[in-house]
Amino acid sequence: MQELIEAGLREMDLSPAPGAALARYGQLLLEQNRVMNLTAITEPEAVAQLHMLDCAALLHAADFAQKAVLDVGTGAGFPGLVLKLCQPDIRLTLLDSLDKRVQWLAQTAPALGAEDVTCVHGRAEELALQSAYREQYDIVTSRAVADLRVLAELCLPFLRVGGVFLAMKGPDSGPEVDRAGRAISVLGGRLQTAYTYQIPGTDVTHKVIRVEKVRPTPERYPRRFAKIKKDPL
Repeated sequence: MQELIEAGLREMDLSPAPGAALARYGQLLLEQNRVMNLTAITEPEAVAQLHMLDCAALLHAADFAQKAVLDVGTGAGFPGLVLKLCQPDIRLTLLDSLDKRVQWLAQTAPALGAEDVTCVHGRAEELALQSAYREQYDIVTSRAVADLRVLAELCLPFLRVGGVFLAMKGPDSGPEVDRAGRAISVLGGRLQTAYTYQIPGTDVTHKVIRVEKVRPTPERYPRRFAKIKKDPL
């Protein structure tokens, strides 16, 4: 797994130095996946490509150096923990609604040598209303499988003005992005040019939707999740 990751990082013009840590992360993921549902991808080669290299590609979508980064709906730590291992000076917060995953991440991050990682159990729509989290981050990421209108309402309130929201999507997400235009504007965001890339060693193409925060999010957002889901902006 390590050699595959290092080769892929080089192909993406990234340092191969994190390869050993990312391979170890993949091993720990597969071990824990035997007792906890963390990933449907269970072949080491696929973990290397479709998790580690896929997430590392985000480093070309924004300047992460010394940034405060929040990963919403992080699951098994994607993309946040991969980004941290590749860019150690990130101040990272991993947020997930399932406490078991958060506890695993809290043990795994230091085991991989990752420092300054905060693992938070909670719901984005609730934490985004708290002053300790609201508009406190330079970059917010999400790999969650949800409509961009929903993700925008959950994620943009965490961003300070001037920050950027990065949503990992498939190559055919154009109509979804178009539908989200009004929501992004209402929430204080502005669409930037998307970043499209191919995962090394595969024919898989993904897209990162980039949204710049240009003004504060109105205080009434985010709404309760049931309302967000039923009546997206």
